[in-house]
Amino acid sequence: MEQRRATPLPTRNEKSLAMPDATPPTPAVPPGPDGQKDKKRNVGRLRRHPLAARAVLATGVLALSTLGWSLSGALTYPGDDSTAARLAGWAREHHMGTVVDQLENAKYKMDPPKVGGSLPQDALDRMKNVPAASAAPASDVRLRPPMKPLVSPALKGEGVWRTLASAHGRPLVQGTYVRPDGEHTSYQAAIAWISANHTRFQLHPGLREPGGSFTTPPSIPPGSRTGLLATWNGGFKITDGGSNGGFFLDGKTVGELRDGAASEVFYRDGSIKIGVWGRDVRMTPDVVGVRQCLELMVDQGKVVDDIDDDSKWGATDQSRMFVERSGVGVTARGDIIMVVGQALSAPTLAHLMRQAGAVRAMPLDMNRAWPSFMSYDARHNAHNPAPANILDFENPPTRYYHQATRDFVAVYAR
Repeated sequence: MEQRRATPLPTRNEKSLAMPDATPPTPAVPPGPDGQKDKKRNVGRLRRHPLAARAVLATGVLALSTLGWSLSGALTYPGDDSTAARLAGWAREHHMGTVVDQLENAKYKMDPPKVGGSLPQDALDRMKNVPAASAAPASDVRLRPPMKPLVSPALKGEGVWRTLASAHGRPLVQGTYVRPDGEHTSYQAAIAWISANHTRFQLHPGLREPGGSFTTPPSIPPGSRTGLLATWNGGFKITDGGSNGGFFLDGKTVGELRDGAASEVFYRDGSIKIGVWGRDVRMTPDVVGVRQCLELMVDQGKVVDDIDDDSKWGATDQSRMFVERSGVGVTARGDIIMVVGQALSAPTLAHLMRQAGAVRAMPLDMNRAWPSFMSYDARHNAHNPAPANILDFENPPTRYYHQATRDFVAVYAR
């Protein structure tokens, strides 16, 4: 390596010639005793001007009080959300979403989902718990033929449909369990199917998402539960732009209904459609609700070509993370497919919805606090049916009997 020769320092005379007008900078705070005198002088000024001192103190106290009040409100609002979910939601509402995403990514890298292995015993029992066929009266709604699992060989009960909720002798809500892919074999995904011809669908707002004032309540209160069959969660947040779409209900719009967005659309007659806003569905006098979230994952019966594009399905890297996810789709006959899973990436969620029969399907919310699918058993109390989670997530099955933080969908028998 070539060595450079040291340049000799200039003499005092050379310095004078090089910088004839240079003067040393004045220190911002004089050192030594002079600096102490300045501090005492400032304290003296505050003592001579008590109103100014009080204003400074009041500003600091107000800032801390506002922060505390805001955080306290996030930790004490009604509903079943966990402390972690409340703190994450508060951070995102205060423009700290990037920090939350980084923390979630770091946590995922430290504790990724297990690869390989077998389902835990409770999951195996749930999968095997398929009631024997009974001599039920003839019905125009039958149990669906078994779904081909994504992992071979299939486990006992895997892909076999069972009744989750019924009305008038018809199995209107059916469900099954599968393992999501050949690597994550110790996790379950649950699929629900709903007969659209015999049900009606209602969009509900959430207390904080989208927030605001709606005629429709952010819960299913007593007196409104007769005929209730199922509920499922909403999508990415509207208010922070995460959904890349809007929300419409009771004649009010939050955000903006975006052309090209994947949309659940609710009609005055209780029916529902799922498709691309501006192509498959659009605003008409019969539309009473719209919930948009990102773009279709399944279109024309095929998983979309850009399903591996990270930027389309959440924050950076999150589309490839195997975490709790949910999605909803529609079959060629108009019936509804709903999927929730414990360890799903964006591609595996899309493939599951297509495998279950969806010709168009969209993502909903993700991470442990938000996905949910509940069915309701009215055999013991027709006016207050008992809720059950199709899979165990963070919130209890009574989640939508209480005031819900996020918007959701309720399904009733016609």
